[in-house]
Amino acid sequence: MKHSKLFSILVILALSIYAISGFYFLPLSGFEGDLTRMGKLPEAKFGWTKPQPAIAAALFHQASWQEADVLVVGDSFSKHHVWQTVLTQKNLRVRTEDWGNIRSICGDFSAWLKSKKFHGQYIVIEVVERAAEDVLDRSVRCEKMSYLASNYPPSAPPETLPDRQRRSYTGKISVSIQTWLHSLEYDYLNSDPDFKQWDMPNHVKMQRLADGCDLFSHPSCRDVLFLAQDRVPDFNASMLENMGKVNATLSGFTPIWVVVPDKSTVYLNPNKHFWELAEQRFHAPNLLRIFRHEIKNKSVDFYRGNDTHLSSSGFLVMGEAIHQSMQKARVP
Repeated sequence: MKHSKLFSILVILALSIYAISGFYFLPLSGFEGDLTRMGKLPEAKFGWTKPQPAIAAALFHQASWQEADVLVVGDSFSKHHVWQTVLTQKNLRVRTEDWGNIRSICGDFSAWLKSKKFHGQYIVIEVVERAAEDVLDRSVRCEKMSYLASNYPPSAPPETLPDRQRRSYTGKISVSIQTWLHSLEYDYLNSDPDFKQWDMPNHVKMQRLADGCDLFSHPSCRDVLFLAQDRVPDFNASMLENMGKVNATLSGFTPIWVVVPDKSTVYLNPNKHFWELAEQRFHAPNLLRIFRHEIKNKSVDFYRGNDTHLSSSGFLVMGEAIHQSMQKARVP
């Protein structure tokens, strides 16, 4: 009985220490970016600190099928309607649908759009580089549309600068402690003058950039987070062929192909030719060239340091590029 009581006291003591330490480190796990969340790294070291432009809430209006001038089919780069504000500011009415709803641009897509009473001219097909081949392959093979309607909450303007003085006590204690331990491990690695790269768990890669502090505002700006699953090789000719096949099913509409370069492509592997060829053949915006121009001009936080996505300023550049491509394009 005596040993049992002592064991119970030790268990309670251990759990109390674990809980107290976890509660202490809990603010470290208030993640803003997908890469800090996946890599379990504190925003205090990898969260952006330079204010982003404010965008008026009225520009985030989602048009109905019947009133829309432009249909956007996109992924997480379009989900929050940030780049679309460039179009709405130019008096274009935009409806955005997620790939999770549309699934594929199937052979009967034009007829299906007419059944939805869409009378607009432009269809912006947006997909991030690492997912583009799969999306195109599915679309080329698909014959009949299968639409899953979802009601997303209205999009709101993104923060111009997060308030990190607010201490977050949400999340798991275990995640908080892991974040603290990863932060300590980073400090140890960072102390080595020869440190260049850290392959972290959950497909996150840290890369030291010589000009990192010219391009990012987070406190540990020499070191930048990337997704290890980003595409390294350039696309082959089948990508352009499949884009042409999908375009052939969109008679009566003007398709605008928007392939968003992976963050790793823009900063680490920019020597790819797909965007030049897509621009020449389909009037697709050459986002790689445009994004690289921003990087060469030392645009700070063009991609967010803690995320795989663009910052607000980056999304606005993307929106301008898409609008220019829409002006150049013609109905087939």
